[in-house]
Amino acid sequence: MPQQVRGVVARAKGQPVSVETITVPDPGPGEAVVKVLTCGVCHTDLHYREGGINDEFPFLLGHEASGIVESVGDGVTDVAPGDFVVLNWRAVCGTCRACLKGKPWYCFSTHNAKQPMTLQDGTALSPALGIGAFIEKTLVHSGQCTKVDPAASPAAVGLLGCGVMAGIGAAVNTGAVGRGDSVAVIGCGGVGDAAIAGARLAGATTIIGVDVDDRKLEWAKGIGATHTVNAGAGDVVAAIQELTGGFGADVVIDAVGRPETWKQAFYARDLAGTVVLVGVPTPDLRLEMPLIDFFSRGGSLKSSWYGDCLPSRDFPYLVDLYQQGRLDLDAFVTEKIALDEVEVAFTRMHHGDVLRSVVVL
Repeated sequence: MPQQVRGVVARAKGQPVSVETITVPDPGPGEAVVKVLTCGVCHTDLHYREGGINDEFPFLLGHEASGIVESVGDGVTDVAPGDFVVLNWRAVCGTCRACLKGKPWYCFSTHNAKQPMTLQDGTALSPALGIGAFIEKTLVHSGQCTKVDPAASPAAVGLLGCGVMAGIGAAVNTGAVGRGDSVAVIGCGGVGDAAIAGARLAGATTIIGVDVDDRKLEWAKGIGATHTVNAGAGDVVAAIQELTGGFGADVVIDAVGRPETWKQAFYARDLAGTVVLVGVPTPDLRLEMPLIDFFSRGGSLKSSWYGDCLPSRDFPYLVDLYQQGRLDLDAFVTEKIALDEVEVAFTRMHHGDVLRSVVVL
């Protein structure tokens, strides 16, 4: 039988979210109903509320989640009721051209649940990133459920569902940071600090955190930054070059996603170095630069989609590192909040007061 549960809905662009009663259908073929335990408040959810993703209102927000599989539909064999899972928004299809090339982390036809969750009047909801997890129970495709160690803290490992994985993956997967490399990360929020953690895991010896907020720079040091630069105090490019022997960093990660920060990343890398864009730009932003600079500096300019991760490979591995004490996911959990505090959490996130607020249900 369909279930009536509480969830956080954005009904109109720029309007405060509300907690409403939502109908969750029984799982159909290939689908699963998951009892949500935790869900991080990610900046992407605020993008949805502000209409920065698309205008398919009303949205069911939330996507950075952990939970327990409650029921599954026909044909589901990869998860079963009772499994502890982290939800992901890249459930690979296995048959698109990226998957057939052996690069499923680029899958161009990812799976989502076919059935909609609805408001009480029958209005279909658009789930954020195909998940919608600011809710007591959610309907997803079974491939969006990644089993991990049930002994792990739900609030901590749930963050792998988006921001932490995006940052770690930007360093490890997209940027291919290696032992002895120098890395600069511009923007030391949740994703940027996760990139710092990823660079540390990969063996980088010089890790530079860049931000305009001294509080965030202190957080970055706690995560693994060996040096910090306050971007409001001088020339960011010159500061990074000075900290890297005058050459620039091997890998520079832009976790902000604005033209000015991308330019800083471009010019702050060493010759033939790598720039990774993981911060999400809004559609109106434009970049203008001399084309000759792209040619003369060489190297790689990359965008990182979800940290170029493969959830079935990366989530269990990172949870194991967390359980071993080698990856401090707890450091990203600034506060735990209730479902009706999401709007306040958006304000705190916008003001830079938190790395992550995590809804606990």
